[in-house]
Amino acid sequence: MADEATGGRRRAAPAAAAAKPPSRVRMSAAQRREQLIAIGRQIFAERGFDATSIEEVASRAKVSKPVVYEHFGGKEGLYAVVVDREVRALLDRITTALTAGHPRELLEQAALALLTYIEEETSGFRVLVRESPLMSATGNFSSVMNDVGHQVEHILAAEFSGRGYDPKLAELYSQALVGMVALTGRWWLEVRKPRKETVAAHLVNLSWNGLSHLESKPGLITRKRA
Repeated sequence: MADEATGGRRRAAPAAAAAKPPSRVRMSAAQRREQLIAIGRQIFAERGFDATSIEEVASRAKVSKPVVYEHFGGKEGLYAVVVDREVRALLDRITTALTAGHPRELLEQAALALLTYIEEETSGFRVLVRESPLMSATGNFSSVMNDVGHQVEHILAAEFSGRGYDPKLAELYSQALVGMVALTGRWWLEVRKPRKETVAAHLVNLSWNGLSHLESKPGLITRKRA
C-alpha cells in the first residue's frame, strides 16, 4: 500500500515553485520620453547644464545611457526640449493672464503671472534663468521676456500716442518695465518674501506711478549743470 510503502506517512506534495516577483511594467516610448524630460528638468534646475551628465539622468530613470541618447541624441538635445517647454509654458501663462482693458491692471496681471510661475514651477524657472552657452537669445528666459516686452510695447504705444508722448519710445519703456519685473522675480525666487501679491503691488506702484508722471522730453540734470 502507498501509506505502508512510505512508512505510514503521506508523501508531501511537490513544493510550489517560488513565486516570481512581478515584472516591472515597461513604459511606452512616449512615457519614457516624458520621464526623461521630467528627470532632466529637475537635474538641470539643481546643477545647471554643465554639471549635469547623461549618466545621472539615466541612473535616476533606471535605464541605460543609450536609452537617453536614443530619445534626445545627447545632453544638448534633452536640454533644448526642457527649455523649449518652459519657455512656452511661461509665455502661455503670461499671455493668458493679460485680459484686462486698463494698462495698470495689465501690469498687475503680468507681474502676478510671472511670480505665480516662479512659485508653482520653481524647477522650470531655475532652468530658464541659468544661462547656457548652447542657447541663443531665442531659446531661454530672455526670449520669453522679449515676447512679453513686445506685448507691453503695443499697450504703451497706444497710451503714449493718446498722451502726447513719442510712441517710438514705447519699445524702450517696455523693455525697462519687463526687465524690472524679471530681475525682481529672480530675486524673489530665493527669498520668497514678502508674499507675491505684495511684490506685484510694489512693482506696479513703482512702474505705474512713474509712468503717470512722465516728462514728455526728459533730460539729464547732470548734463544741465555741466
